[in-house]
Amino acid sequence: MPLTSHLSHALPLFAAAGPSTPLGPFEDSAVAWTTWVTLMGFVGLTALALLAVGPAARQVGSETLAAVTARLARVAAVLGVLAVPAVLTDLAHGASESGGYDYGAAWNALYDGSNAGRLSGLEVTLVLVGAVLVAPLAARRVAAGPARRWLLATGLGAGAVALGTTKFPDAVPDDWGRTSFETVMWMLHLLGGSVWIGGLAGLLLLALPGAVAPADRGAFWSPAIRRFSAAAMSCVAAIALSGLFLYWEHVDGLSQLTSTMYGRVLGVKILIFGALLLLGVFNQFWLHPRIDALRAAGDQRPLRTILVRQFPATIAVEAVLGLSVLFVAPFLHGSARNQAFQADAAKQPGVSLDDLPKIPAKEVSASTWIWGSTETVAVIALMIAGYLVSGRIARRRAAAVPAVAATGPGDLVGA
Repeated sequence: MPLTSHLSHALPLFAAAGPSTPLGPFEDSAVAWTTWVTLMGFVGLTALALLAVGPAARQVGSETLAAVTARLARVAAVLGVLAVPAVLTDLAHGASESGGYDYGAAWNALYDGSNAGRLSGLEVTLVLVGAVLVAPLAARRVAAGPARRWLLATGLGAGAVALGTTKFPDAVPDDWGRTSFETVMWMLHLLGGSVWIGGLAGLLLLALPGAVAPADRGAFWSPAIRRFSAAAMSCVAAIALSGLFLYWEHVDGLSQLTSTMYGRVLGVKILIFGALLLLGVFNQFWLHPRIDALRAAGDQRPLRTILVRQFPATIAVEAVLGLSVLFVAPFLHGSARNQAFQADAAKQPGVSLDDLPKIPAKEVSASTWIWGSTETVAVIALMIAGYLVSGRIARRRAAAVPAVAATGPGDLVGA
């Protein structure tokens, strides 16, 4: 989104003020947040239904599969439809010269012959196509039928491409290799965030009454959570790796996290992501193994206690933190490297604040690839090890619970 210019008037040469780097209007970020929430929410809910809770519900029975799929499909279809006016509002705000909303210009910009127009047109068209494909699954009869997987897969593909158009290059790049790599990193960032945050919101929807019958909760939730955990850890790896690349590209050293506006906003985003990650660790190594153990014990009362009291509350906090990350992200304008570079340039005699030079992009060297490859291997190994360790903890708890249950009818939540 265009950054509003509020540069200070030039002072004497030896007392020049640094360039201003405002956050930008709150309204701009709110409009962008709505766009991200609808697009990423559609992708996340559809992926959850297809990859995690769908297979778990199928093992329980067709009724559970129909109920779970229908609930997620209804919300996903609504988000897909709402994404269209959200995208148009974003375009209309950017097209207005007065700071308002020029919807006529936004509509005319779709498929106007330019690359940007084609991408905007594809974004609107594909997310609407995805919503139309998923909408029939709102009926339980269709949700449990043979078309379920095909509708979810094609809807997810359409939504993923619509999300990707926000970061596809709209001009022929000078360096195809670097631009392609940047695009892949952005796709990992966006799709990873969509599946993780959208999946959390979907789990919260399914934890509400009416989705899963009480008698089927034990058989459904344990494999569903385990499947989502595997997907979530893959998403964390994708977000971490792409985030490290974007950090390398836009930040030179930890000092720029406090000395530039970009760095301070990024720091807030990192703190929220860190809190979200800690909650995920709590789920992975404490709550999920306990649910597995309770299911193995065949004790439904404590399992319902966990699902009603702890699981939805934790998932709700995670979802709110995820939405907060999406709200902070639109405030990131430019790069910390360029802001620090221009602040130093403004101190030089004879430099105009209206025509500050820009720092060139970082050069990729052999050490860059070595460090990047090392980080990739380390992150992937850490995620795999975490998943295996949490599974081992779950199996140990499952083996120990029957002995605990035999000593008395106490609540296993506190065991």
